Amino acid sequence: MSDRYELFLTCPKGLEGLLLEEATNLGLEEAREHTSAIRGLASMETAYRLCLWSRLANRVLLVLKRYSVQDAQSLYEGVLEVDWFEHLEPGGSLAVEFSGNGSGIDNTHFGALKVKDAIVDKLRQKDGTRPSVDKINPDVRVHLRLDRGEAILSLDLSGHSLHQRGYRLQQGAAPLKENLAAAVLIRAGWPKIAAEGGALADPMCGVGTFLVEAAMIAADIAPNLNRIEWGFSKWLGHVPALWQRVEQEAEERAAAGLAKPPLWIRGYEADPRLIQPARNNIERAGLSDWIKVYQGEVATFEPRPDQHQKGLVICNPPYGERLGDEASLLYLYQNLGERLRQACMGWDVGVFTGAPDLGKRMGIRSHKQYAFWNGALPCKLLLIKVQPEQFVTGERRTPEQREREREQAELAAIKAAPQERQYNKNGNPIKPAPEPVEQARLSEGAQMFANRLQKNLKQLGKWARREDVQCYRLYDADMPEYSLAVDLYGDWVHVQEYAAPKSIDPLKAQARLFDALAAIPQALNVDKSKVVIKRRERQSGTKQYQRQATQGQFMEVTEGGVKLLVNLTDYLDTGLFLDHRAMRLRIQKEAAGKRFLNLFCYTATASVHAAKGGARSTTSVDLSKTYLDWARRNLSLNGFSDKNRLEQGDVMAWLAEDRGEYELIFIDPPTFSNSKRMEGVFDVQRDHVQLLDLAMARLAKGGVLYFSNNFRKFVLDESIAARYLVEEISASTIDPDFARNQKIHRAWRLQLRG
Repeated sequence: MSDRYELFLTCPKGLEGLLLEEATNLGLEEAREHTSAIRGLASMETAYRLCLWSRLANRVLLVLKRYSVQDAQSLYEGVLEVDWFEHLEPGGSLAVEFSGNGSGIDNTHFGALKVKDAIVDKLRQKDGTRPSVDKINPDVRVHLRLDRGEAILSLDLSGHSLHQRGYRLQQGAAPLKENLAAAVLIRAGWPKIAAEGGALADPMCGVGTFLVEAAMIAADIAPNLNRIEWGFSKWLGHVPALWQRVEQEAEERAAAGLAKPPLWIRGYEADPRLIQPARNNIERAGLSDWIKVYQGEVATFEPRPDQHQKGLVICNPPYGERLGDEASLLYLYQNLGERLRQACMGWDVGVFTGAPDLGKRMGIRSHKQYAFWNGALPCKLLLIKVQPEQFVTGERRTPEQREREREQAELAAIKAAPQERQYNKNGNPIKPAPEPVEQARLSEGAQMFANRLQKNLKQLGKWARREDVQCYRLYDADMPEYSLAVDLYGDWVHVQEYAAPKSIDPLKAQARLFDALAAIPQALNVDKSKVVIKRRERQSGTKQYQRQATQGQFMEVTEGGVKLLVNLTDYLDTGLFLDHRAMRLRIQKEAAGKRFLNLFCYTATASVHAAKGGARSTTSVDLSKTYLDWARRNLSLNGFSDKNRLEQGDVMAWLAEDRGEYELIFIDPPTFSNSKRMEGVFDVQRDHVQLLDLAMARLAKGGVLYFSNNFRKFVLDESIAARYLVEEISASTIDPDFARNQKIHRAWRLQLRG
């Protein structure tokens, strides 16, 4: 065999240039770049060294043969011509990987089968003994790449991909591969910083991949020094003495590196569930003396090296795969930017993100950007030197912006002015508006949105404080460019983003959304941690009932003298339909001494109001066990339990069987429902006549039934008015916070004739 071999080193897309430099430094000659790979010439010693020391490669392939392929038969014959007795025992095992297509071979499985058949046929010519196929741990792994009629037949010297260092047995939800993490560190300048004794901190370290890769670079540890099985271990061309020399040299370098005083390398992670897995990974890498991990939020991140040295802050913040996901991460990036400005002056920073627009929202400029790929996702590494001149202070102000800022200052002055002590209608003192906080500069669009929020807050806030309303809608797509609903729940803000029409450029929609979200905490003087963001599709259906998260955070709010539980995080809706507030209060006023029936009760907030108003009994019906459990908690919270029935079932079927009589009935059905627990599909337009007839059959003489729904195209069937006394009361059931959206719902009052 030759003294020099042709090698192919594969790598993630975007790392070719870095890998070329690394491999050249490790001894690869005549090296050239290809897509997701480099090629060159090397001795066997260099091939071993590349396997052991490459921090960036996925595989090291030793080329056995190049030949032209016209069809499947010529592919087979080219493999058959290789003397496989030099590479594999006839009774050994092999695995074949095939990539590419052409020459009549369009199926990789078929191509791999032809390669395997040729190797087996060659080896069994001697005495009939044939190798077996082992896809997991074969003695030899063969790779054939077919490209434009040329076959490149290789042996895989690495075995399992080289990014699998062996220390990361536990990982988080979105792990960064080890070789990509190493590439990010190299691009961010860590080797030079480490050589000068600098520090490293990761404010969102997950299970510690950046930390371990950084420590291995700093301590001169070969990334695959702990690997036991290699692709060449049972290859007949393997030279053990040569390998042992390369391996021993790496062990001596690692021992010398670890004998040096450890650098200050620290990780911080908000999720307590990841702390122990990170520490376990660090321990497996043998770097517990070099790396420490602590639990901590990004908002409190502050690196404090022992000798006050500067260094590198590196992180891979989450970036979400959908627009709505990215929106909820805006404040995380803003918090990161704030901490970098406040606690990391003089540090170098590398932020690796698949959402560069979020990176721009950190409020701090990058001086250089590098493109990477994380799997199929295009990403960027933003490099920042934290110096005062790097801060993004906003856009140059126009005369119009200055005028708006003057108006905003006047609004703030009005809020801050001393006020006489006032009381709401329930006799409780009205809290003054919160003191304005110092405002960071907003873009022109964000400032317009902030001004609208403050205008609405000034108008609706007076009404809410006077009426003792704690939860209300502040903004509902008032400005077409900012298609959001903003609701206040005490000192929390619940934001729903309406999906933009397909005609709107997604990037423009995203930029406007980010502008609006940046404005909300400032305009409303709330902490970012108390802003919850969700996305609502513009369509009918049962999406409102789909679970969004599992945080289980319930919060108590008050309305009309009752206490109710809301959950701002886990579902698209919160457990309290704000637009039905007036209807609930009407029910409370009319419920005294009456038997109350609440159909499609959701979390039974109307039943709580009825009980508060002195109802003889309440019966609440819903198909969802989850919401009935919530309803039970709402009733118990107010001390109501005995005479308040909760019934799980399909409302139509339940009504058909019920024989009760009720003086007050409330029905607020979904537009449609197709739950697995009910037969067929409920459609409010199609089925409302049957629903109302069934319910009116249960209404006591002189009783009242209130019917409402949110379907904008709904038309009440004419036959209903012919059979019952019907009065539309929509206008009187809409409070000032929904005055701009008169079509939020429609409501009717029904009674029996005669």
